[in-house]
Amino acid sequence: MYRVFANFLQDQSGATAIEYGLIAAGISVAIIAVVQGLGSQLNSTFSSISSALK
Repeated sequence: MYRVFANFLQDQSGATAIEYGLIAAGISVAIIAVVQGLGSQLNSTFSSISSALK
């Protein structure tokens, strides 16, 4: 029983998948933040162009 528990604690196979998942989540949060910032700037730019053309 002790040997099974010790092997379980030393198993590193799932750690890489978790690390990749955390990296992907961090990148997606950064992309969402940038897109939201650019979206509001583009909206105001198009609104000013639209009012200038009228």
